[in-house]
Parts: sequence; structure tokens; C-alpha cells
Amino acid sequence: MAGRRRWSTEEILDTAAELLRTSDAETFSVRKLAAVLGTDSSSLYRHFRNKTELLRAVADRILAAAMDGYHPEGDWKQRITVAALRLREAFGRHPQLAAIWGRYGSGGTGSRLVMEEVLQTLRASGLPDAAIPRHYHRIVILIAALIASEAGIGTLTPDEYEQGMEQFRVAVLGADPGRFPALSHFAREIRPLGADRRAAFEEILAAHLARIEAEIP
Repeated sequence: MAGRRRWSTEEILDTAAELLRTSDAETFSVRKLAAVLGTDSSSLYRHFRNKTELLRAVADRILAAAMDGYHPEGDWKQRITVAALRLREAFGRHPQLAAIWGRYGSGGTGSRLVMEEVLQTLRASGLPDAAIPRHYHRIVILIAALIASEAGIGTLTPDEYEQGMEQFRVAVLGADPGRFPALSHFAREIRPLGADRRAAFEEILAAHLARIEAEIP
């Protein structure tokens, strides 16, 4: 009788990423992943000690994919913006993993690639070394928060999205002018959270980078 197939770490991570596209971190389990692979959970625990370690590895794989083929070009602000947009695009294809990255973090190769590029770029900006760790931390938190926020929209089904849009229209266009005068005044111009996401992402990041630039001697 032939034994069960031995899956490589890369194959396990690829399958886990695909499974997470249709579920989330809460409902995802090593048992479900093993069932998809046609094996038992114990065989996967030879690669990963627990579910958290597996999720971190999957998120790190997205980071590595985002940085694959990246070549630093332009000034320091352009470099950070391009790297951030690559991360946004990569997690846009796997929105369920954006929250996992923000929640669990990662210490793998992908994470180190992102960390190295941001730190190198901040050094190239002219900031003193003493100020770089603080600004690195703020930049990563900002990027992760923006990506996770946008990913929340990306996980909605078409019906859920349309329901949310209808609730938005009722809340904004139907606001009582007596109780919500400002909301009523701007109702026709207010956009839902899902609108112009890329533009908002770039503008918020640019504003933060401008604050950093103001500190450069």
C-alpha cells in the first residue's frame, strides 16, 4: 500500500494561503488544511509547531512575494511609497492575510526584506541614526493599518458590499439636518470607505513622509 504523499513546506504554505482566501484566521485550522492536502494534522506539525506559527509563515510568504523583483529607484520617499504600494497590492490579492500580518507579525525572510528596505531608505533620507528606529516603527504601523483597513472591504461578498452601500446611503443622505447639520451639509460629497482607496493610501502615506522630511537636518 502506497504511503501518503510528503508535502513540502512551500506546498503547505501555498495551500494554506489559498484556503485563507475563502476563510479567515479564526475559522482556519491545521485540521482543515490537512484535510485539503489529504493528510493528517500530525504531518503538518513536523513543519510548524502550531497554528500561529503557520499563519505567520503564510503572511511572510506574501511579504516575500511583494518584495520579489523590487529594485530601489528614486528618492527615499519614492522608495518607501513604491514598497508600500507593492505590499498593498500583494495583500489585496490575499485580504484575509492582511489582518494576520498585523496581528501576528513575522520574522521570516519576507519580513526582513521589508525591514531592511525601510531602514536603508530612512538612512538615505539624511535622518540621524538615533531617529530612524522610531520613524521605522511609525511607518510600518501606518502601512499595516492602512492595508488591514482596506483588506476588510476586500473580504466582503458582493451582497454584503451592496448592503453596506445601502446602509451608507440611508445614514448619510437621510440624516436629520437638525441633529446632524454638518453631515447633512456635506452629504452629497461624502464618499463611502471603499471609495478611492489607493488615492487615500498614497495621500496619507505622503503626509506622514512629509512630516519625517521636516525633521531631516
